[in-house]
Amino acid sequence: MPVSFPGAQGAVLDLVERSVLDLSFHLDDETTGVSSLLQKDRNAPMSLADGCLVRMAELYEDGVVLTLDSDFGFYRKHGRKVIPRISPD
Repeated sequence: MPVSFPGAQGAVLDLVERSVLDLSFHLDDETTGVSSLLQKDRNAPMSLADGCLVRMAELYEDGVVLTLDSDFGFYRKHGRKVIPRISPD
């Protein structure tokens, strides 16, 4: 069952509007990298949205992923590096 955090979407949009979060990502420039991520493990399929976030983590080495998705505990950037993330306990 999906977890709901009331107000979370609005809070994220506010952070983007205040330039606290940078979401500069163009899928049309990153189709090869994202496609490669999506095809890596057919037994544990990755969504397109998750693939985009993992690709951004690869592109922005100092970046941190803000997510409610527990799958990010398993995803890796560059094949084996843990993705720094902020998520609820």
